[in-house]
Formats: sequence, C-alpha cells, structure tokens
Amino acid sequence: MRRAAAVLVAVIALAAVLAPVVAPYGPADGDLHARLLPPGSPGHLLGTDGQGRDLLSRLVWGARISLAGGALPVLAALVLGVALALPAGLGGRRAENLIMRVLDVVYAFPAVLLAMAVASALGPGFTGTTVSLAVVLIPAVARVTLTEVRRVRSADYLEAARVSGAGPLAVAVRQVLPVVLPAVLAYCTALVGLAIVYAAGLSFFGLGVAPPAAEWGSMLNELRPYAFSAPGVAVVPALAIFVVSLAFTVIGRAAR
Repeated sequence: MRRAAAVLVAVIALAAVLAPVVAPYGPADGDLHARLLPPGSPGHLLGTDGQGRDLLSRLVWGARISLAGGALPVLAALVLGVALALPAGLGGRRAENLIMRVLDVVYAFPAVLLAMAVASALGPGFTGTTVSLAVVLIPAVARVTLTEVRRVRSADYLEAARVSGAGPLAVAVRQVLPVVLPAVLAYCTALVGLAIVYAAGLSFFGLGVAPPAAEWGSMLNELRPYAFSAPGVAVVPALAIFVVSLAFTVIGRAAR
C-alpha cells in the first residue's frame, strides 16, 4: 500500500509540474453551454463545473497550489521547530522550560481555529495560508524533535564530542541533528497530508487562495451549491483532497 501511495503522490506531483502539457484545457477555459456535465462526458473525463470548466484540468492545475500549500508550511515548521527544539533539549532544564512553555501556549489553541485566526489577520492568499499553517505546525514538530533529542542527549558519544572540544553548536548540528532528523522527517511527511486538508479548509471558508485560481478547497466551495443537483461533479475536489492526504499519511506512517 505504501508503494501505491508513493507512486500516486509522484504521479500527481509530476502532473502538476507538467500541467500545461498534461491538462486538456486551461484552468479558466469555460463553456457555459457545457455546465455541470457529469463525469465520463465526452471530452470531460471528470465532468465540468458551474462555469463549464473542465474539472480534470482544474484538478491538475490546482495540484500545484494544493501540494505547495501542504509542503511549504511543513517545511517551514520543520526548520523552525528543529531550530527551537535543539537548544531546548540540549540547553538545560531552564532553556527547555522557557522554549517549550511558549510553544505549549500556541499548541493549546485548536489548530483549525488558530489557523483561521492567523489567516484572517494576514488576509486571504497563498502567503497567509502558508504562514498560518506553519504557526499551527511548529509546536507539534518541536515536540517530536524534543522527544528525540531527550532520547540521545545523554549518549556517550555526545560526551566524548564535548570532551574533545566540540562546542554546543557543533554538537547540536554534527552529532544530534543527523540522529534525530530521520524520525522528524517521517513525522513531517505525514503532516503534509494534514496541511493539505487545512489549506483546502481555509480556501473553502474564503481565507485561503481565492477564486478564480484553481485550488482544490476553493473548487469545493464553488461546487458546494450543486451538492444535490450534481453530486457526481461536486464530490470530485473532495475526493482529490481525501486521496492525496491519505497517501501522504500512509507514506509517513511507513517511513516511521
């Protein structure tokens, strides 16, 4: 199953990169005479939306924003979470309490509400989505990193490095980081799927990437009025979000 998930993610990522070549139509190309065609219609494999735009093309183009909207916040959270957790784990109890208690305050807020609050303050758009999700994910990444640091900080080879004259920064970067990073990367891989769902949710509520940009969450919001009249079409973006987020979760669990 993990191989299938990895292949699926690779295919979608490749299709997103090659969207101008792969997509049958442009993301904004519409035909009002071909509105809400069901999946399987001639020339429109997944049907069309309320403006007659091809849903397959919109999904392919939207994968660029949706995948980036999941990966970039996790990457930012990885860098900042590790940068905070390493000194917290190696700097003594006072440093650990200071850094982690501040992060615990952020961690105490419900993730979705905190992301919505930050996105509202920054304004709708891709940048606001990325920053808001990074803020939400940093405490989780830092806690996982700190757990791994605690596991190795009393190891003999670290004491040997200190005795040999290595400074705190050298010990953290050269000795501790290579040991804890694989587990943290595996955890962050699973977080990408969660970030994609969060980013789509922000766009669905008008706090993320706004129409007419092809983004899976905004596509879902645009098709929401047709949930009963054209359910086969309205469910397409939701299935894309579900399948891709599940694939990243499977890959992350396999890596762990």
